[in-house]
Amino acid sequence: MSLKGKTALVTGSTSGIGLGIARALAKEGAHIMLNGLGDAGAISKLRVDLAKQFAVKVDYDPADMTKPEQIAAMIKGTPARLGSLDVIVNNAGIQHVAEIADFPDDKWNAVIAINLTAVFQCTKYAIPIMKAQKWGRIINIASAHGLVASAQKSAYVAAKHGVVGLTKVAALETANTGITCNAICPGWVRTPLVEAQIAARAKQNGTSIETESVALLSEKQPMHRFTDVDQLGGLAVFLCSDAAATMTGTQLVMDGGWTAQ
Repeated sequence: MSLKGKTALVTGSTSGIGLGIARALAKEGAHIMLNGLGDAGAISKLRVDLAKQFAVKVDYDPADMTKPEQIAAMIKGTPARLGSLDVIVNNAGIQHVAEIADFPDDKWNAVIAINLTAVFQCTKYAIPIMKAQKWGRIINIASAHGLVASAQKSAYVAAKHGVVGLTKVAALETANTGITCNAICPGWVRTPLVEAQIAARAKQNGTSIETESVALLSEKQPMHRFTDVDQLGGLAVFLCSDAAATMTGTQLVMDGGWTAQ
């Protein structure tokens, strides 16, 4: 699958899953609009490195995913800056863990704003651009928690279930426009954040990284193996291909058997 000449915007792409997907799309020739948090110098270096490695154009927009006006400006500005907007990957997300009775209102509002409302806003402003081109791919990074629940994650689970529902509606509304909209639902993914969590557990319990990795995975997944960001990137590339032209409104699960139980 070649994405040469197309442009992909990936939210939350300065690290972790988003960066892995951005790399995979750039490898196929797509110009990349990065978005996310981080040190300005590190992001500038990331832009240069990606552009050099894959011979594509790479830009960055610092839009705050809690600010609809900034999201709109980013979406509408991407074609002017990079030539088009063909693929959007809604990946930005945050988490907060607490029992419902103790869940702070401000944390609830923040999780819903970034994990769900921002997906709606990005989709809302991307669809008219993609309709005019008669081609587009909307890929929403949901979660196994978009299909099943875990205690103490009420806002995250509610948001990710909402993303799955929004994906279905967008798919129906764009079914004959050349646009597809699908959700990817990962289980445990090896990201710097998860690696830090495992290291902290190992230090606290006086165990090894390997022991704590298996312990963490086995809480949810029958398969004691993390999904790599490159694997999620490969799935995103497939969703952009002609082979997936009639796949829309789906939930593609990559979770080591988590939701098969």
